[in-house]
Amino acid sequence: MTRLPRYSVRPDDPEFFNDPYPYYGEMRKLGPAVYWEAYDKIAFCDYQPVNAILRDRRFGREITHVMSREAAGLEPIRDHLTSFYEFEARSMLEREPPAHTRLRNLVNRAFVSRRIESMRMRIERLAHALIDVFEEKGEVDLLPAYAEKIPVIVICELLGVPTSMSDQLLVWSHRMVAMYHFNRTRETEDRAIEAMNEFCGFIGEYVVERSKSPSDDLISTLIAASETGDALTHEELINICILLLNAGHEATVHALGNAIKALIENEVDVASLFDDGQLENGIVDELLRFDPPLHLFSRYVLEDLEFDGIELMKGQSVALLLGAANHDPKRYTDPDRLDFARGGAGHLAFGAGIHFCLGAPLARLEMAIALRVLFERLPKIKLAETPRYRNQFHFHGLETLRVSW
Repeated sequence: MTRLPRYSVRPDDPEFFNDPYPYYGEMRKLGPAVYWEAYDKIAFCDYQPVNAILRDRRFGREITHVMSREAAGLEPIRDHLTSFYEFEARSMLEREPPAHTRLRNLVNRAFVSRRIESMRMRIERLAHALIDVFEEKGEVDLLPAYAEKIPVIVICELLGVPTSMSDQLLVWSHRMVAMYHFNRTRETEDRAIEAMNEFCGFIGEYVVERSKSPSDDLISTLIAASETGDALTHEELINICILLLNAGHEATVHALGNAIKALIENEVDVASLFDDGQLENGIVDELLRFDPPLHLFSRYVLEDLEFDGIELMKGQSVALLLGAANHDPKRYTDPDRLDFARGGAGHLAFGAGIHFCLGAPLARLEMAIALRVLFERLPKIKLAETPRYRNQFHFHGLETLRVSW
């Protein structure tokens, strides 16, 4: 077994989760990979290996299709967690081909680009309407008032779920996603399972209703796709809807909050930025490269292999540090500086390979419109207090974003 440098900083250290980039630099000086004690696994932080592993079919999101949990050295699933892991195991995000291919193809039919682009005017109207509510106050926390509301309302409307449920969907989503935070507790697990059960019950009933009265929405499209020969079970359909609702807003909230913070702190003239002919995607991609909302993806090693001189064994799990890769000076010159001329080309905030984020076009569109409208309406916007990040690694998002104008 290859001996690697050990790294001991914990992800729940406030100095780390508020600004992890200097720590990633420390890791990088130790080598392209380190043994991260807090996660008990090898972590890759350079752009080249992270990008390569995301695309390498010798690594995957699941392991039990090639070996048992016991053989992989994984702990038995505790009884109270069985239902959650059974639910997770059905997720497109956790599957490998051919199951992943079948599910992704079905969702692709519902997530076509023309449907996303058709939301442009709706997103702009929504952004203006939200600002109308708080503009006269002169100060607001933009996370609950703006950054959270845009993506959850948009994904509700795309799926065909009543927007009146958006606040409840946020609660369920936050509790379920907390299962992936570092050092979760039994209370976190219990709340996540309760949320999962309630979320599944709601979506299950709604899918039945939509199958009787289809409309022009993603749920109806998924139901129709599932009836054309590629069998999509009722449980899979519920899982996909919840995945799209959770993934469709959770990361975008953090991405939007982080982007607003970065633009204000770097004193960017946002109005001229969008007016000088640069493409929306290039602006958004550089912001996502600079301070992405998700910093760690894991992959299982699907066969014994050697990667960059490091021996890896089948069943082993490795950590891929997306935030570190996006700040690799070998890939991006002066990576700690916002540089819209480079447009964040090749960043890994959306992942790569077969699990590349399905909702990337929607996230880019939401962020571009939300940022442009916000800074057009509030050109004197400034931070009212120093923003702090949440202790929720491997997500990287703000706790509050109080601004004034």
